Amino acid sequence: MNQALVRAAEDPFSNPVMTTALAVSRRIDQGHLTEADLQGLVCWLRDEAWQQRAARLADYTGLSSGEDPVTGMQVLATRLVRPDPNDSAVPFAQFQKATERTRFSAVFTAHPTFSLPYAVGDALARAASGEDSAACFTTHRPLPVTLEDEFDQAHAAIARGRDAIDLLTGAILDAARGIWPHRWADLAPKAITLTTWVGYDTDGRTDIGWWDTLRLRLRMKLYQLQRVEAQLLPLPSATAILDKVQAAVAAVEEEIAAAPNGTDVDAVGEFGRTLMRLQDQALVTPEPLLALFPAALAAADDVEKRALLIVRAGLVSHNLGLAHTHVRLNSAQLHNSVRQRLGLADPPADPSRRRVLLGAINTALDEVKPEAINFGTLMAEQASAARLMMTVVQMVKHIDGASPVRFLIAETETGYTLLTALYFAKLFGIEDKIEISPLFETAEALSQGNRIIEEALRSPHYRAYLRRTGKLAVQFGYSDSGRYVGQIAATYLIERLRLKICEAMVKHGLTDVELVLFDTHGESIGRGAHPGSLTDRLAYLSPAVGRKAFEVAGIKYREESAFQGGDGYMLFGTPALAQATILKIAEFALGEMDEGDDPIYQDADFAADFFATIRNSMEELVEDPGYAAMLGTFGPALIDRTGSRPAARQSDTSGGPAIISHPRELRAIPNNAILQQLGWCANTLQGLGLAASRNPDAVAELRRTSPRFRRSMDFASHAMRHSHLDVLRAVVETLDPGTWLDRAGHSVIPGRREALTAVATGLEQLNIWSDVLAMFRRVHADHLALRAAWADAPQMNDRELLLHALRLAAIHRIWILTAMIPDFAPRLGVMRTGLQQRLLRLDVPAALQTLGRIFPKAPDETTGTDFGEPGTSANSLGYGREHDEIFSPIARYFALVREISTAVAHEVGAFG
Repeated sequence: MNQALVRAAEDPFSNPVMTTALAVSRRIDQGHLTEADLQGLVCWLRDEAWQQRAARLADYTGLSSGEDPVTGMQVLATRLVRPDPNDSAVPFAQFQKATERTRFSAVFTAHPTFSLPYAVGDALARAASGEDSAACFTTHRPLPVTLEDEFDQAHAAIARGRDAIDLLTGAILDAARGIWPHRWADLAPKAITLTTWVGYDTDGRTDIGWWDTLRLRLRMKLYQLQRVEAQLLPLPSATAILDKVQAAVAAVEEEIAAAPNGTDVDAVGEFGRTLMRLQDQALVTPEPLLALFPAALAAADDVEKRALLIVRAGLVSHNLGLAHTHVRLNSAQLHNSVRQRLGLADPPADPSRRRVLLGAINTALDEVKPEAINFGTLMAEQASAARLMMTVVQMVKHIDGASPVRFLIAETETGYTLLTALYFAKLFGIEDKIEISPLFETAEALSQGNRIIEEALRSPHYRAYLRRTGKLAVQFGYSDSGRYVGQIAATYLIERLRLKICEAMVKHGLTDVELVLFDTHGESIGRGAHPGSLTDRLAYLSPAVGRKAFEVAGIKYREESAFQGGDGYMLFGTPALAQATILKIAEFALGEMDEGDDPIYQDADFAADFFATIRNSMEELVEDPGYAAMLGTFGPALIDRTGSRPAARQSDTSGGPAIISHPRELRAIPNNAILQQLGWCANTLQGLGLAASRNPDAVAELRRTSPRFRRSMDFASHAMRHSHLDVLRAVVETLDPGTWLDRAGHSVIPGRREALTAVATGLEQLNIWSDVLAMFRRVHADHLALRAAWADAPQMNDRELLLHALRLAAIHRIWILTAMIPDFAPRLGVMRTGLQQRLLRLDVPAALQTLGRIFPKAPDETTGTDFGEPGTSANSLGYGREHDEIFSPIARYFALVREISTAVAHEVGAFG
């Protein structure tokens, strides 16, 4: 690799990645490099990347500094009591107000980033926490993940998060006791809370039934009660509370045992009767428990009192759940449900019909009368949106009536959508128990989000609803917006939208309503997470200028941030990581963030032009057919399935995976993961070269002087560290039939020329080469402009370059072996050419399964059986040679391809 890099520096036509891949292939042919050698090299590179990932995680959370998070919490609490150490403490009422209003919620989602086996991820978290990291694993590839696995991992992370919050609560109480010894026991801090939607998210999923959601929500209730029980057991003063908690634990366990696994009417009926019978014992609000605390506190000494106050704070902040609850669905589901109920058939996306729809839904809101809901109603309901709302009704009625449920609506692009959700909430009698929240994630929604909110605010019903609940909740999506308009441009659009929502609230006299801002980003740059530190991540998502605008307007606001799947849970992977994460969140939410007058806001025209240029360039790339071909040819096969739902829409044919003609046919996280694996983070970099080239001096100056702009460019820096034009070029050359014909012309190995020519023929039949090459020229031109404007931009390290080269070598071996598959007559609906196409797209597991049926390894099963008359066996030998020399090596090389993908993910630091 080093020799190839030196040669490439002098030869503009040399590609060090392709040169290394070809050199590896030659050494395999010559017998100088065995599969075992290759496997050992990959594992060594992977483990080195794993170790460095653990070190970066420690740096990210602040653990590497040696600072004890608990000490940091004490320092923060002391600063809250006395901001100026040389001045008096703040008034008690001010301190109580600061700590008893929720400022931030960490939201645990089930996004498919479970890219490591649990044991490997656990070892990674422990290594980042400074524990022994000598664990050795044969593979880092993920195991199949079920919804139950996702829920269990979320539960473990949330439990560690709650433990860390208890430490923060203890620090706040200790600081208060030192100043207000007669009033500290009045405090119930709840500045930081936790939330989850794992098991409750039905956007794009049909595999989660209402019975699953209710069963998992009951388990979250049980975990909260068991947590309280364990905290109260050592406290003699808490006997009365403990008795009631233990009775509730037993009741909830009985409810869970009765929970159905489907729609069997008898099982559902028994479940409903059980919930009604045990309702008082199981508790549906924490009030019966909270009412017992004053007597317990009066009987307790200071040590017990502190412990009791921490328990009480946990109940006040989270009620009857280990975490709060979000449910999610798609706007189309709501539109379908209301069309069925009210006959409103006009498409909401049609502006010419929207006024009619808005008038009709407001009339329906005028006239709606609440309906009684039971499990029979829920079972009979066919419309998914109405069914989800009914599920929330049963959740509030039978599990936890004290906690409002967030109702997230994906792809909200009109205020009509919000009013339809309000209609169903009023119809089922829970409008004061549900927080309706639009998700703005498309380019259209981010650009027009203020119009969407304005449409809803014109309805007196919606304004009354906001005043009744006291909250306006909105959600911003980073994955989809980033992959369509570019991640850097998407964040700029989100920031503008936040400010416009603030203006709309002032305009409509809603400054007394709390604004909840939920940023649904991931842990990678492709999904909106700042790569430098958790502190920068939080500041990047919520810039100081926006926070100042809310404060000037007198609007209380709450930040919420997603921790997505396995990568997100890693930040809570050990007690130390959870404590460090909660500390950084608390410092952000409770501290001051004054970054002065940021110059990026002083030249609004420059900012608008810079980010618009990135957006336009990325939108053009997304529509480029070569981009879809690059993503879809074998990109999805590079990554294992990392969650309980598939990466792409399912094909309706049996001829292999669906052909991807547009990026929208991939889900966002696999889309981003494929870009990482192709060695080009396009959704962060595309358009940046053109934008920077228009005014390179201003870009350089803002990188130096503007905290907001610097954090944006940190994304580009990280993307450049994990992007290399020669990696992408090598992929393009691999898809070029001409490359394989050139190799055929130089081959001297018997039979190899024919095999290489067959690969070239197969690639011609894919008919993507010209589109891919045109796309590459587009990317190349922008990259040259970026390098010209940013000469010292980071480069990919040699280890990561080598991993990409080794994977291309493995892919090349698979394709060469594919050409050696014996010809066969059409069987099982498959022809040899079709099978070769599938293997060129690396649909290896399914193709090998088909080949195993066409060419069985074992002798014919009839061999040796006495049928009563003479005869010969159709196949007394089987196809052992084909399996040993072709099929099994293909399987092993494909496993190596996937193993290298885990190593690349370690290099990048996150999946997708």
